[in-house]
Amino acid sequence: MRFGQVDVIPVGGEGPEDVVVDEGGRIYTGLADGRILRISPAGDRIETIADTGGRPLGCEFYGDDELLVCDARAGLLAVGLTDGAVRTLATEALGLPFVFCNNAAVAADGTIYFTDSSRRFPIDKWRDDLIEQSAGGRLLRRHPDGTIDQLADGLQFANGVALARNGTDGTDEFVAVAETGSSRVRRVWLTGERAGELDTLADGLPGYPDNISTGSDGLVWVTQFAPRVPMLDFVRRLPPVLRLVARKMPEALQPAPSRTVGVLGIDGSGKIVHDLSGEIAGFRSLTGVRERDGRLYFGSLHTHAIAITTL
Repeated sequence: MRFGQVDVIPVGGEGPEDVVVDEGGRIYTGLADGRILRISPAGDRIETIADTGGRPLGCEFYGDDELLVCDARAGLLAVGLTDGAVRTLATEALGLPFVFCNNAAVAADGTIYFTDSSRRFPIDKWRDDLIEQSAGGRLLRRHPDGTIDQLADGLQFANGVALARNGTDGTDEFVAVAETGSSRVRRVWLTGERAGELDTLADGLPGYPDNISTGSDGLVWVTQFAPRVPMLDFVRRLPPVLRLVARKMPEALQPAPSRTVGVLGIDGSGKIVHDLSGEIAGFRSLTGVRERDGRLYFGSLHTHAIAITTL
């Protein structure tokens, strides 16, 4: 299904990669230059509330007056919504420093589920990880006492994270994680008989999933950064030495995504309930999605704007 009316709101900076919306309809996002913004519901007022000094990506509310920020360069951070103070929560886990802290979800008790996308390639080299298929992505869990354990390893570019429940009786909770490099969403069961097991929520997606989130409708909303690129699928099947050659090519000659973007709404059983896609004038590289009361809010890795539409 095609997007309906989409409002594009300039934010005065590049790459509002993720978005989160408070009860008053105010939107929070982070830019490529490190700034954290608060945007009024109508988009007519934009405040800078903090600066991480790095590259903020995934954002989540954390406690009463902080924003949890996955910063690709600075690690897992907590940012004060009132005073703008930046606290570092973690820069490494299980003896390995974060290379690409990316996205997170926060449980009611303050437990943080988050991804480190790659062991080898930082944010400026994200294309290299997709070509090389390094399978170095991790899904991690930070407990309220500060200890961190690992829920899944060997993920192909671990990306978005969301907490949800199964689609049958809604009793078992799981954490979902997007594997951009495999065009699928995996999940680790947190409760019930399958607790600790890793399986697949949705596979063979039409595009590359980036950030994901749980909506007020209970669905897991999954961004589609762009439709899958046949040339990239071909390059990924080449021997390692030829994939290295492809990585060394100028960016303009590498397989590139189209301007078509999309989002999927998936229930706890893996069924696709909503499938929206198309081109949005003045907007591309859709990487963040939030559903709140029937409205969808979009972030972008490259555009200088966020976008809002109604289901």
